[in-house]
Amino acid sequence: MSIFGAEVIGTALLILLGDGVVAAVLLNHSKAQNSGWIVITFGWGLAVMTAAFAVGQFSGAHLNPAVTFGFALEGRTPWSDVPKYLAGEVVGAFIGAVLVYLSYLNHWRETEDPGLKLAVFCTAPALRNTVANIITEVVGTFVLVFGIMAFFANKATADTGLGPLLVGFLVLAIGLSLGGPTGYAINPARDLMPRIAHAVLPIPGKGGSDWEYSWIPVVAPLIGAALAAGAYSWWFPG
Repeated sequence: MSIFGAEVIGTALLILLGDGVVAAVLLNHSKAQNSGWIVITFGWGLAVMTAAFAVGQFSGAHLNPAVTFGFALEGRTPWSDVPKYLAGEVVGAFIGAVLVYLSYLNHWRETEDPGLKLAVFCTAPALRNTVANIITEVVGTFVLVFGIMAFFANKATADTGLGPLLVGFLVLAIGLSLGGPTGYAINPARDLMPRIAHAVLPIPGKGGSDWEYSWIPVVAPLIGAALAAGAYSWWFPG
């Protein structure tokens, strides 16, 4: 399977299961409604694990432009492959968001709050403060990218084949510990493409897509990834 094809499938799975658990918790008359933050964070961790196990053998399962950017800066991914990764990630994220919309087709009209509908697709801060929100996303993405680099530099991870499971637990930890302020996008494609899907899909009573905030979950994770690549290269040279 090509890098592009693997990243499309993997990222679509990631968003289908990740945004899907948010829809399950937030939308009216879902059997999982009001089951809470713990369910959402576990759902996202399992979504990452599932997607990474599914396509890791073909592309390394970046599933995230920030990971691709960090790996390219650190030298693990050739810059010539970066466009293939990014294209697959954005296409897959959009497909996954559309599948979530279709899976919960009967629940959009039953949910009156447009903010809950938007939250299914993309993140928003609990308290709006540009600097603070950027810092949170930078720190969360730093932990993600640095953690992945460290995990896969460990011979035990390669020998056991449990890397995707460890990354899933890492995303769970980030969500539990750092997700409260901004909803831990830590992935530009995960936030931007479902936001675009929200804007174009015929969701009843959906309201706006909060474009004023939308640049933060794109730019801040890229900064966090660059810092992680630099720190990893500095602390673990060679």
